[in-house]
Amino acid sequence: MRILGIDPGVAIVGYGVIEYERNIFKVVDYGKITTPAHIPLPKRLKMVYDSATALIGTFKPDVVAIEELFFNTNVKTAIAVGHARGVLVLAAENAGIPIAEYTPLQIKQAVAGYGRADKNQVQQMVKMFLKLNEIPKPDDTADALAVAICHAHSASLSAKLGLR
Repeated sequence: MRILGIDPGVAIVGYGVIEYERNIFKVVDYGKITTPAHIPLPKRLKMVYDSATALIGTFKPDVVAIEELFFNTNVKTAIAVGHARGVLVLAAENAGIPIAEYTPLQIKQAVAGYGRADKNQVQQMVKMFLKLNEIPKPDDTADALAVAICHAHSASLSAKLGLR
């Protein structure tokens, strides 16, 4: 199964593409989509959408796993990230790719074994699961890979339980 994991944002969207077969992870690619701050939000959202569409076309994932919006104290930022998340979901939907959504708690639980794990613990586990030499940077990229790992574990468990 090829999974495109996404950590949504406006300034930086982290992405990670992994293959998962028989409990073995293989990294295909990871990186970030960035948009300049001085550009109006609608143009930035179009850049995010176009870049996500290109990633989907290039890597042809079986599923797109995306982090659900975590509401922080900055409402303006949360709304902008919500817009970005919407265009990312739209890119997957327009490509006919199934979408899986996970909360930060679910991602931490699946990757670190503890829903309240800190960022460093999750990043160390991403590094270990994917047999990387170092933690991917920026943090958004490591977070996207964690979303992909979460989906791999979730889909694997669902298959074992006969839920899909």
